[in-house]
Amino acid sequence: MSTKLVTAGIHLPQAGPAASGEAITQVAQLAENLGFSDVWVSDHLVIPSTSKYPPSAYIYEPLAVMAWVAAKTTKIRIGTTVIVLPMRNPIVIAKSLASIDKLSAGRIIFGTAAGWLKEEFDALGIPFEERGPRTDEAIEIIQRLWTDDHITASFPVHGAEFVNIRSKPQPDREIPIWIGGHADVALRRACRVGKGWHGGFLSIADTSDTVKKLKEFGHNDEFVISMRTNWDPLEDDPDRIMSEIEGYIHAGVTHFVPEPRQRDLDNYKRSVETLAHLFNQVGVPL
Repeated sequence: MSTKLVTAGIHLPQAGPAASGEAITQVAQLAENLGFSDVWVSDHLVIPSTSKYPPSAYIYEPLAVMAWVAAKTTKIRIGTTVIVLPMRNPIVIAKSLASIDKLSAGRIIFGTAAGWLKEEFDALGIPFEERGPRTDEAIEIIQRLWTDDHITASFPVHGAEFVNIRSKPQPDREIPIWIGGHADVALRRACRVGKGWHGGFLSIADTSDTVKKLKEFGHNDEFVISMRTNWDPLEDDPDRIMSEIEGYIHAGVTHFVPEPRQRDLDNYKRSVETLAHLFNQVGVPL
């Protein structure tokens, strides 16, 4: 088992029939009261009607939800799983996240990745084949805007020219960046610029292989290895969930983001409460 501190967050009811301002508020406050370390939101702007995933096109915009949650809570961290960075303007992302981090007293985790849904890029007029270089350059732009002032630089992939550019407010701390994606290029990006890697729905065996690659690519000792899951103890065997928690920890996972599948608020909250109990049962402190 890992000797690192293992933590757990929870995905908010941001999409589908359970999603509403009241539902998001209640689950975020419940998660904070139960001791979860963070709450999480996903990112899709448009979805083709033929897409099998995500299961709903009804998704509240993640940055708006983060600001909403920051105003409704006091201490729980708020993360993105994940912002599809190359289909968004990095200057707007930098300004929005810096603002929310300041307003929330430093509670943001910036999870980001290059994306996978080509039709979404096509609808936005963003070249899908450029998503890797656009992601790398966007991260560079964001980090410069968060830390530098009077910036003069060229960013050719975005066609952006900075001439003595300023962007305030800047965050009071280093906002942690967790990089998503399972390909080697994403894992290398995580080790190069991230404070963590945020995977999704991998098997324990595949996760173990990925952790070995991350070690080879040179992550540091404080690097977070996070896994999003679709555990729902109202529908899944609780003993299996606990066994899988232990298996993922043995593979090297140090953070979890389960996403209940319930589609009404009361059951979503029951699932969150039961997940808190299961994490405590296997020794993950909440």
